Amino acid sequence: MMADTLPRVAGKLTPNAPLAPLVWFKSGGTAEWLFEAKDVADLQAFLRDLDPAVPVMALGLGSNLIVRDGGVPGVVVRLGKAFAKVTLSADHTLACGGGASGILVSSTARDNGIAGLEFLRSIPGTVGGFVRMNGGAYGGEVKDILVDCDVVLRCGTLQTLSNTTLNYTYRHSSLPEGAIVVAARFKSHAGKPDEIQAEMDRIAASREASQPLRSKTGGSTFKNPEGHKAWQLVDQAGCRGLTIGGAQVSEKHCNFLLNLGEATSADIEALGEEVRRRVKEKSGVTLEWEIQRVGAA
Repeated sequence: MMADTLPRVAGKLTPNAPLAPLVWFKSGGTAEWLFEAKDVADLQAFLRDLDPAVPVMALGLGSNLIVRDGGVPGVVVRLGKAFAKVTLSADHTLACGGGASGILVSSTARDNGIAGLEFLRSIPGTVGGFVRMNGGAYGGEVKDILVDCDVVLRCGTLQTLSNTTLNYTYRHSSLPEGAIVVAARFKSHAGKPDEIQAEMDRIAASREASQPLRSKTGGSTFKNPEGHKAWQLVDQAGCRGLTIGGAQVSEKHCNFLLNLGEATSADIEALGEEVRRRVKEKSGVTLEWEIQRVGAA
């Protein structure tokens, strides 16, 4: 795709943009084009005028993602600072940009005396990803707090979707394919800032103790199957510490894969598939990936 075949933008378009620095695993290829929109109108106009055959993918903090080594064709849309604001919009309701982090959302909730959003402190990602995946941890899920969200469809149309239209289930929503979440409203209940902070501190300490936070990782690798914990199945199948190339199953938390330094995305994905094979052989349970895998091998 040549630059002159792409719509004009107010934001930034970068060809052959390396994606490894933008994802937590620090591996993978390039984006054919990386688009950082100036604002919602810029994103709408770009998608409206872009050839419908060109694939488009949204990228948040890159925490829950394997970008394959062959890179991502088409356009990767990254929501930058213009989409990262969080403000109080009404009684116990926060208006959040699709690019805002869980830490910013939960901290703003605390500052405004809104309890019930503390769990977002523990999810490494952005509002757009939480809304799409029904992000959850420590007893909370997005479906419990979402009022509605604004999405830009692949055709460039801006739509507001209510919580009920997203048909939330565990780590899944029926958000339209190709839709990019640009904003969301979260509502909860009143709380005392010091008690909210204490709960956020408890969650942070629990994560620190149980997860390999200082590593190149992608967060939880597999969904918890009905009636099981993924990490226990992985451990029982003898996969703790298992290594392929530069990738390893974390010894601290078996549902995390690590890039030990120079792992390729192929190493990481192959390790995940080997874990799935061994778990199936040992327990009969088929683990489902929670981490998205995108691009060409």
